[in-house]
Amino acid sequence: MWLAAAVPSLARRLLLLGSPPPPLLLLLSRSSSRRRRLHSLGLAAMPEKRPFERLPTEVSPINYSLCLKPDLLDFTFEGKLEAAAQVRQATNQIVMNCADIDIITASYAPEGDEEIHATGFNYQNEDEKVTLSFPSTLQTGTGTLKIDFVGELNDKMKGFYRSRYTTPAGEVRYAAVTQFEATDARRAFPCWDEPAIKATFDISLVVPKDRVALSNMNVIDRKPYPDDENLVEVKFARTPVMSTYLVAFVVGEYDFVETRSKDGVCVRVYTPVGKAEQGKFALEVAAKTLPFYKDYFNVPYPLPKIDLIAIADFAAGAMENWGLVTYRETALLIDPKNSCSSSRQWVALVVGHELAHQWFGNLVTMEWWTHLWLNEGFASWIEYLCVDHCFPEYDIWTQFVSADYTRAQELDALDNSHPIEVSVGHPSEVDEIFDAISYSKGASVIRMLHDYIGDKDFKKGMNMYLTKFQQKNAATEDLWESLESASGKPIAAVMNTWTKQMGFPLIYVEAEQVEDDRVLKLSQKKFCASGPYVGEDCPQWMVPITISTSEDPNQAKLKILMDKPEMSVVLKNVKPDQWVKLNLGTVGFYRTQYSSAMLESLLPGIRDLSLPPVDRLGLQNDLFSLARAGIISTVEVLKVMEAFVNEPNYTVWSDLSCNLGILSTLLSHTDFYEEIQEFVKDVFSPIGERLGWDPKPGEGHLDALLRGLVLGKLGKAGHKATLEEARRRFKEHVEGKQILSADLRSPVYLTVLKHGDGTTLDIMLKLHKQADMQEEKNRIERVLGATLSPELIQKVLTFALSEEVRPQDTVSVIGGVAGGSKHGRKAAWKFIKDNWEELYNRYQGGFLISRLIKLSVEGFAVDKMAGEVKAFFESHPAPSAERTIQQCCENILLNAAWLKRDADSIHQYLLQRKASPPSV
Repeated sequence: MWLAAAVPSLARRLLLLGSPPPPLLLLLSRSSSRRRRLHSLGLAAMPEKRPFERLPTEVSPINYSLCLKPDLLDFTFEGKLEAAAQVRQATNQIVMNCADIDIITASYAPEGDEEIHATGFNYQNEDEKVTLSFPSTLQTGTGTLKIDFVGELNDKMKGFYRSRYTTPAGEVRYAAVTQFEATDARRAFPCWDEPAIKATFDISLVVPKDRVALSNMNVIDRKPYPDDENLVEVKFARTPVMSTYLVAFVVGEYDFVETRSKDGVCVRVYTPVGKAEQGKFALEVAAKTLPFYKDYFNVPYPLPKIDLIAIADFAAGAMENWGLVTYRETALLIDPKNSCSSSRQWVALVVGHELAHQWFGNLVTMEWWTHLWLNEGFASWIEYLCVDHCFPEYDIWTQFVSADYTRAQELDALDNSHPIEVSVGHPSEVDEIFDAISYSKGASVIRMLHDYIGDKDFKKGMNMYLTKFQQKNAATEDLWESLESASGKPIAAVMNTWTKQMGFPLIYVEAEQVEDDRVLKLSQKKFCASGPYVGEDCPQWMVPITISTSEDPNQAKLKILMDKPEMSVVLKNVKPDQWVKLNLGTVGFYRTQYSSAMLESLLPGIRDLSLPPVDRLGLQNDLFSLARAGIISTVEVLKVMEAFVNEPNYTVWSDLSCNLGILSTLLSHTDFYEEIQEFVKDVFSPIGERLGWDPKPGEGHLDALLRGLVLGKLGKAGHKATLEEARRRFKEHVEGKQILSADLRSPVYLTVLKHGDGTTLDIMLKLHKQADMQEEKNRIERVLGATLSPELIQKVLTFALSEEVRPQDTVSVIGGVAGGSKHGRKAAWKFIKDNWEELYNRYQGGFLISRLIKLSVEGFAVDKMAGEVKAFFESHPAPSAERTIQQCCENILLNAAWLKRDADSIHQYLLQRKASPPSV
C-alpha cells in the first residue's frame, strides 16, 4: 500500500508545490532535562498494548466461493459464502473475523455428510470476531461452510465501501469499491482475515448490467441474473492461493486503455468515464515495469491480467490488490496538458511501488503484521530502481535521499520512534506502523543492504527467497537467510542491528595526516533529536561505511564494516590538501559529525560543486540536524547554506528549501520572522534569476521541478519582482488570455494567495469548483492555507469539511492552514478540537487521523502546548494515533528548546548580515 503522504511525503509535495512543508520533526536540547519534561507530561512511554489473540487453528479455509450483490442506491450488500474448509481438530465452533456484518444463516456440511446448522452467532465486536456454534462436533476432515449475510456499503473508505463521483452529465452517483489492508476484508465477508491464512477465491458479483465489475482475476462468465433483468452475474476465474487483505472488487462506471506487456500480460488502466486519455502515462509505465520486475526477480508475473483503477474516494495513495490495483485519481491519472512534472513522477513511483508488491507481498506474503516493514520498505526501495530504469532523466536516487532517507532519520531520532520490526497484536495497532519507519527507514536500510551486498548477489538472493516461499508466508529472517546464502556476508547479524532496535548512529570522525596517509578515528553513538546521547549501555550498530576523497569523489576509496564503538582506519596515499568524506552517495543510514578541520576542507566542495549532488545534500542535511539537536549552532548551518549559491541540482535545493521551511516555521514564533524571509530571498534569488519564468530550449523534467520550487519559495517570502509577475500571470490565467503551465500553477497560486485578499480567495475557490481534474483541485486545496487574514483562514477551514472537498483531501486542506502561518496553526488546532467527533468518525481511526494530528500540531513551539495536546487526546482517545500524538508532543518540546537555545544568536546573525551583506 502506498500512503497518500508517502514519497513524496505531503511535506515534500507541498515543497514541490512551492509551499512550506508542515514542520516535520523539530528538535531540542539537553537530553536529561527534556526527558524529565517528557516524563512529567507522561510522554516517555507508549501505553500498554491491548490483549489480543490470533484466530484459533482448528478450522482453516481452502477456498472461498463468494457471491456479493451490492445495492448502489440503498448502500447495502447481500453476500453468500461457501468456503471449502479443513477441520484440523474436532470442535463444535468456528471462530472467524467479522465486523459490521449481520449473519443470517450459517451451516457446515462435512464432505459426504449432512449439513449441520449453526445454532448461535456470538459477535465479539471489540476483537472483530464471530463465533459460530454448532449443536454437534465437527469432526476432522474437509467440508463446506455456508454463510448468508448482509452488510453496509459504508462511507469510511475501508472494507466494502461507496465512493462518490459525478458523471460527465453532472449527476452524483456511487461506485462500490474495496480497501482491505490491513484488517478490513472482514467488513465485506466473514473470513479468516490474517495474512498467513491463505486460500483461493472464486468471486462472483451481481451488478447493474450497465456497470463495470472487476476483481482480482479475469471474467470467465457474465450472464443475466434470474431475479432481475437489470442485473447481471459476473463470475471471475479462481485466484492463486492468497491472503484476504489482497482481495478486491469494484463496481462502477469506467473507461479504460489497454496494452500487452512484452511478456503477454494484459494491462489495463481504468479511468473515470471520458478520461481514458489520462490513463495512458500510467499504462506505459506499467507495461515497462512488469517485464523489469520479471527480469529482476527472475520470476514471471503469475496472473493473466493486471488492472490499475482510479477510485474517487480513497484513503491511501494506492493499494496493491493482486491483479486489481486501486489508486487515488491523483496517483494514476495524467493529463498531458494539465499535469505538472511532479505529478508525472509521483504516478511513476506509485505504479512502480504497487507492481513490486505483486511479487513481494502478494506472491510471498509477510507471516504477520510485525513484518509489514518488509513489504513496504522493500517496495519503497525498488520503486526507485524501477523508475530509474524507466526514466533515467529523473535523477530519482538523489530524490530518494530527500524524500525518504532524511524523512526517516527525522522521525527515528525521537525517543518516541519505534524499531522497524514492531510486535503487532490487536488490529488497532496495525495502522500505527504504516509510517515513515516502516516505509522510508525500511527502504533506506534495504538500499544500504543492496549497496553492501552488490546488485548481482542481491538479485540472486531475491530469486532464492521468492522461489522458496512463493504462495506462502515468510518472516524477515527468511529474507536474510536467502541473501546471506547468496552473498556469503553476515546479513542477519548486520541487519538485526537496524531492524530490531530503534534509532541510528551518529558517526564522529576526526583525521590526522601521518606522512602520505590519512588516519581517521571513528566513533559511533546513538543520534538523538535532543542532543548528545547520555544514557548508559548505548546501542551499537554494524555500520557499512564508505570513504571517498577529492581524488575521485564518485568512488569509494575504502569500504569497511564498523562493528564496534570506536575504530581507526588508515587511508593510504592521501595528500594533505585532499578532503575526505564519509558516506559516499548518502547510502549508509547514519549521520556524520566531522571535526572542524575536516568540515572546513569539505565546504569548498559545495561552492565549486566538486562534491557530488547527493553528498552536498547529505552534508547540509546532517549539519541542519546537528543544529536542531543542539550539537552545533544553527548559525553555523545558515553560513553553510549561503555556500549553495552556485547549486544547480533540484533535489539539493528541495532539501535546503525544506530545512529553511522548518526554520521559518520555528521563527514564526518570534518577532523577527521577516528577517528569515530576507535570508530566504537572498539565498534563492540568484537561482531564481538564472531560471526565469519560462522554460528554455533543452530543459527537462528536473528544470521544471526546480523552477516551480524556487518561484514558490521567492513568492511566499514576498520577493517583489516574483510577486508582481505572479499577479500578472494569475490575472491572465483567470481571464483566459494565457493559461498557466501546470508546473507554474502551484507557485503562482501560493504567491497570490499569501499576499492576496478575500477576492483572491474567492477566485481560487471558483477555479476549484470549475476544475475537472482532481490534480488541479488538490493543487488548489494544498495552497489555500497560505491566506493570512483570520476570517479567510476560517473560511478555508469550513471549506475543508464541505462536500466540495473529497474526504481524504480534507486532511491536506487543514494541514495547509496549520503550516501556512502562526495564526493558521492556532486556528487549525481549534478547528480540529471543535470538529473532532466528525473528523474522527470520518476516518474511523485510520492512518489519515494520524496524518491530520501530525500536520496540525507539530509546528507549535511552546512547552504548554505539549500538555494541551496530550490532555485533549486523553479525553478524546485515538488509539491508532497514540504513537503519533506522543511524537508530536515530543516535537513541540524539542521546538521550544531549540527556540530558547538559538533564537538570539540567529537574530544577531541575521541583523549582522543586513548591516553588511555577504558578497556572493
